[in-house]
Amino acid sequence: MTENISQCVLITNDDGYDADGLKLLVEMAHSISDNVWVVAPEEEQSGKGHALSLHDPLRYRQIGEKYFSVKGTPTDCVMMATHMIMPEKPTLLLSGINRGVNLAEDMTYSGTISAAMEGTICGIPSIAFSQEVAKDYTGDMLQVAKEHGTSVLKNIISSPLGKGVFLNVNFPLYPDRLKGVRTTSQGFRDDAELFIDEREDLRGNNYYWLGFRRQYGAPAQGTDLAAVKDGYISITPLHLDLTHEKSLVSLSNKMDKDF
Repeated sequence: MTENISQCVLITNDDGYDADGLKLLVEMAHSISDNVWVVAPEEEQSGKGHALSLHDPLRYRQIGEKYFSVKGTPTDCVMMATHMIMPEKPTLLLSGINRGVNLAEDMTYSGTISAAMEGTICGIPSIAFSQEVAKDYTGDMLQVAKEHGTSVLKNIISSPLGKGVFLNVNFPLYPDRLKGVRTTSQGFRDDAELFIDEREDLRGNNYYWLGFRRQYGAPAQGTDLAAVKDGYISITPLHLDLTHEKSLVSLSNKMDKDF
């Protein structure tokens, strides 16, 4: 990827077309291109992962110039943008800026990450952006992204990505604690974060809310969890190929045979 004002940039997210993080990402994109398109979900799609709407029709509407909402998932948005809405294939896809980090196992649930994944499948260099948040924080939760997002984006696109590779960028919350930027590997939490809240409706029937406690625990150094916890902007290269090479070798030695 190279910085080029003629780039055609597609922006999407999973928080919805009117999210503050998406609007900031649009501003960042305009620093590198004069051809920026937004195709984002009509409603929040957090936790939808790489879901496709295969059993329901898709609808989209135009919000403004080069600005569209799709009643569907983030993956739907990328497909609609690249195959229906945009007159040309984008040269760069930016997803986010998500309200809340996408670290460690979060990636398997994240619509933000999945939109970047879908862009990569389509052969488009793709970057996902997320911002750490906290309920009790009284400042501007997007401040770190506002101050450093554009420079991070420009530095990223100055270097090419390998085939099937996309990037996951996470901004820490506190501007006064920011230490720098770190390239990282995917971490894994050592604390259980999923909880199920059981409640009772007015007819005496139980219903349940799924939730997550965003705990960092004691993450290994060099991981995305450790970087954000320590006050660094984390940049993690991810790959579409999920093959575990060591297991491939050991399994093939044991299992491979001709009939």
